[in-house]
Formats: sequence, C-alpha cells, structure tokens
Amino acid sequence: MSTAVLNGIKLYYEVHGQGTPLVLMHGFAGTAESWKPQIPALSAKYRLILYDARGHWRSESPRSADLYSHDIFADDLRALLDHLDAEATIVGGLSMGGVIALTYYFKHPERVRALILADTGPGFRNPERRAQWTRSREVVARLLEEGGMPAFARSKYAELDYYTAPEIMLQHDPTSLAHVNRKVLVIPDSRLIDRLPEIRVPTLVLVGADDTDFLAAAEAMARKIPGAVHVVIPKAGHGANVDQPEAFNHAILDFLAPRL
Repeated sequence: MSTAVLNGIKLYYEVHGQGTPLVLMHGFAGTAESWKPQIPALSAKYRLILYDARGHWRSESPRSADLYSHDIFADDLRALLDHLDAEATIVGGLSMGGVIALTYYFKHPERVRALILADTGPGFRNPERRAQWTRSREVVARLLEEGGMPAFARSKYAELDYYTAPEIMLQHDPTSLAHVNRKVLVIPDSRLIDRLPEIRVPTLVLVGADDTDFLAAAEAMARKIPGAVHVVIPKAGHGANVDQPEAFNHAILDFLAPRL
C-alpha cells in the first residue's frame, strides 16, 4: 500500500503476491478496494497490482478537465507498471477499467500478455445510441457538480457502482468524477470496436448474467476478438467480482493457467 508521483500526479497502489504481474483496474467511482474479494485467490498465483485511478479516492484528483482522457489513464498505467518493473503484464479491468485495458493494449501491445475484460464494453457504433449514452453521462456530471457525492450516492446513477462501499463513495471528489464522466466514460467514436479484431493476446471476456446493459457488449467483444473466451457468471450483476467472487476468481485462474 503505497503512493508514487507518476505521470505528473500522485497514484495510490497496492501489490500483493509474487510471480507474473496481473493488474486489475476498477470501474467508475470504484477503488482498489473493489478488488478485495480477488486478493487471496489471485495473489496466491500472481503478482497482483491494484490502484486507485486518477480522480478516485486516494489518488490525486487534478482540477482541469484536460487532465482526463483514455490516453492519459493508459499513460498512468504505463507509468505505474514502469515504476514496478512490470514490463509484460496481464491487464484486466471492470467496466471503465476494461476500456482503459483496451486503450493500453492498443498503445502498448508488446507489454500485454493477456487481457481480462469484465462487465465492460468498447462503446457504440450506432451514432444515436452513442449520443444517448453521452447525454446520460452529462446528466451524471452535472449532478456531481451541483449536488456533490451525497446527491450522486442517493441517485439511480450510483446503482451500477455498488462495488464501492458507501463510506468510500462519499470520499470521492465530485468534480473529478464529473470530468471522468465526460472525458473517460464517453467513447466518441467506434475506434475501440473497429480494432477488436487486431487483438493478438489471450483474452477473457467476463460478464454477470444479470448485467443486462453489458451482455450484448460482452458477446460482441468475444465474437470480434480472435480466440476470446466468453464466460457468463450466473447470479451476478455489473459487479460480478463482488457478487460471485469465487466464480469470478475461478474463471480467471482457469483461463490463465494453460496459457501463461
């Protein structure tokens, strides 16, 4: 449990276990704590790296919206992995974290040994659906700016972020999360969708059976990524890793064991 100044900001991170590095990135309004159910099982086999993304809880929250983007988040990850001498890494993420995992892969494919994409999606090809999503994230951003974290935590928009404990949720910086909504949760085009067939590393696509908003996205990713393994976890929602941690952990371990 440490902090370091990386890519111009202070990042909070944790390292558990030894062996091949495996980094997991949390979803929107999550933290490294979101992965607590994974630590015992995964750190027994791998060097598990967790961190709070910029703008989230214990990491620094830059005030300028210009300091938030997919590329900047991917650059934070690279700086952290350089700091930890983790050159070739298994890269995984849930929801927002999955988008950053994909962004990082396309920037640095030589540094990724495998991908784990959980309850996430690569955006929308349909312009109308993309515009609808963008409008919904603007509503959340304004709610955060006008009402702060208490208003967000009470709203329907926090329902997908239940992987974060209420007492931690309230410690996030609302302005930073508003920036994340506009600059990171919105994918302005089909760039990630179009590049999925380029992925050349073992890829696991995980999704909770009750995560209705992401079932189609998971199926599409698994179909487009060559050789991807698609696992649907029963009785799990958007936070499949906390709803069914044993099944989630087994899916990752069973996927990685014969491939790395």
